[in-house]
Amino acid sequence: MNDSVRIAPIVSTLTEFLQGSDYSKILVITDSNTKKYCYDRLKGNLPKHFVVSVPKGEANKTLTTCEKIWTAMTRAELDRHALVLNIGGGVVGDMGGFCAAVYKRGIDFIQVPTTLLSQVDASVGGKLGIDFHGFKNHLGVFTQPKRVLIDPVFLETLPWRELRSGFAEVVKHCLIADLAKWDEIRTRDMDEQDWSDLIAHSVAIKKKIVAQDPTEKGLRKILNFGHTLGHAVETHFLGKPPKQRLLHGEAIAVGMVMESYLAFRKKMIDRETLDQIEEFVFSVFGKADIQRSDMDAIVSLTRQDKKNRDREVRFSLLKGAGNCAYDIVVSPKAMQGAISYYMGL
Repeated sequence: MNDSVRIAPIVSTLTEFLQGSDYSKILVITDSNTKKYCYDRLKGNLPKHFVVSVPKGEANKTLTTCEKIWTAMTRAELDRHALVLNIGGGVVGDMGGFCAAVYKRGIDFIQVPTTLLSQVDASVGGKLGIDFHGFKNHLGVFTQPKRVLIDPVFLETLPWRELRSGFAEVVKHCLIADLAKWDEIRTRDMDEQDWSDLIAHSVAIKKKIVAQDPTEKGLRKILNFGHTLGHAVETHFLGKPPKQRLLHGEAIAVGMVMESYLAFRKKMIDRETLDQIEEFVFSVFGKADIQRSDMDAIVSLTRQDKKNRDREVRFSLLKGAGNCAYDIVVSPKAMQGAISYYMGL
C-alpha cells in the first residue's frame, strides 16, 4: 500500500497533506448526510474553502447533479491549481471525483470516504463515474486521486443497514482473493467483525489488483464478481418505490449468490462452496424480494454491462473460493436460471 492511501485519524492526515501543498482554492463536496454528520469533524481544521452539498443517494448520481457541482466550481473561480475534497460515500466519491477529473481537463481531488462501502472499495482504484439514463456508472473516467484518507471513526455515523451494505464488498474481496479470510469472516456475525482489519485487508487486495491492471483490461475485472447481475438488480430496483430500493451492497449480495450458482453450473465451484456462500449471505443480508415479473428486465439490463464484448455478456465468476476468473460468457437463458434459482431458495 503506497502513500496515496492512508488509514489513520483523518484530522492529522488531512492537515499533514494540506500543510505540504499550495492549492489556490479548496472546494469541499458533501451530501446532505455527510454535511451534517462528517463535515463538522473537519471544517475547523481546513483553510478557507467553499462547500457544495448535493442530495444523498444513488438516484442523484446524475449529470444534473454534476452540473450543480460544476456551476459551484465556476462561480468559486476554481482554476487548475485548486483542490476538490470529497467527503462522503461512494456516490460523493464517484461523482465528485468525476467532476474534478473533467473540470478544466482535470484538477486534483482527495477522497475522504465516510461509509464502509467507500472505504473498502469505491474510493480506491481511480474509477469515477455517474449514472446515465438509468444505467449504473454509464459515464466515467479512470483518474487517480491525490490521496485517499480513510478513518474508521466515520463508521460510527452509519446506520446499521449502510454498514451491512459495505460488508458485501468485504465478502467479495475475500471470495475472489483470500480463502483463509473468507473462512474467517463467515464464522462471525456482523457485530463480531474487526472493521479496521477488514478495511486494511480489502484496500490491500484492491490496490494489488489495480496496480497490475489500472484500466480494467484484464485482471481488474475480477473485482466485478457479483456485479453483473448485482448492478442489473440494483438498477432495476431504482425504478421501484423508495422503500423497495436496494442499497448497492444489498444488490451485490444478491448478485454474488446468483453468480455463484452460475459458477457451480459451470463446474467452477463445488456444491459445498455454493452452500457456504448462500448460507452466509442470507444470514447477513436476508433475501431480496425478486419476482418472476422482474426477470426479463434484470437480464436485459446486463446488456449494458461494461465488461461486455461482441454482444456477449461476460461475467467474473469464482474459480473456487478465494480465486476468480473473468470474461466468462453467460447466456440470457443461464442468467434466467440463476435468477430463478435465487427466487426458489
